[in-house]
Amino acid sequence: MKTILEVLTSGSAYLVQHGVDESRLNMEHLLAHVLGCRRLDLYLRYQETLQESELKPLRDLLRRRGEGVPLQHLLGTVHFLGHELVSDHRALIPRPETEYLVDVLIKEVANGQKKPPTKVLDMGTGSGCIGLTLASAWPSAEVTLADISEEALDLAALNASRLGLKNVCLRRSSLFEKLPGQWDMIVANLPYIPTLEIQSLSREVRFDPETALDGGKDGLEIIRKLLEIAPLHLHQGGWVILEVGHDQAVKTEQIFNELSYKNISIFQDLSFILRFVSAQWTNP
Repeated sequence: MKTILEVLTSGSAYLVQHGVDESRLNMEHLLAHVLGCRRLDLYLRYQETLQESELKPLRDLLRRRGEGVPLQHLLGTVHFLGHELVSDHRALIPRPETEYLVDVLIKEVANGQKKPPTKVLDMGTGSGCIGLTLASAWPSAEVTLADISEEALDLAALNASRLGLKNVCLRRSSLFEKLPGQWDMIVANLPYIPTLEIQSLSREVRFDPETALDGGKDGLEIIRKLLEIAPLHLHQGGWVILEVGHDQAVKTEQIFNELSYKNISIFQDLSFILRFVSAQWTNP
């Protein structure tokens, strides 16, 4: 029989050998998941011994994590601005950068820097993390979640149901192809990885759907198409807010400029990387 401390130590060493970053943290999450407790509770249970019925599922999770399966897929959920969302192979794993962007938007509206939107579009919604969190923060807004992937929309619908949100609708569409109407705010975390770079991504990222990653030759093909069409689907003074690749913010700003958007701004993520670009559309 092994104690929790012994299992944490040996499991962390296994993950280190298999090239997993933050191995101890990963191991704590996996063990807490198997035991059905909070990760911090493990510190109070170090000397408790584990049964074979607990070790067997842990070994399977440990093996799969060592093979590169993302921790979020193994746990089945991810926390995003206070909400627990289902996360699996159907969509991009919600990431801290996106969480920060949504937090900024909510605070800007709360502080009066942006007018509270009545109609919001989350383009390329994936798990629904952006649109659902905004719908929760702005219950009077009508929020549309759109994606080209039916599997992603199924996942977003599941998350909407779990959160009990009634002010959202889901639409399957390739950009605006099946999205008539206009919005006050369009928020998007679209595919932005250049096609030739996808094979060099980390093994964890490659578990995400390729359609959620591949942004074409320069990584900006889909973003460029969105920005070209978006003015037809924005109310006067409406905003487009984008998350882009680590080296794409300035190029995206140039596209906004070429298309005559106004009030263009770039802002950093928590790692001080220029990650987000926003702009406003006013009819010439």
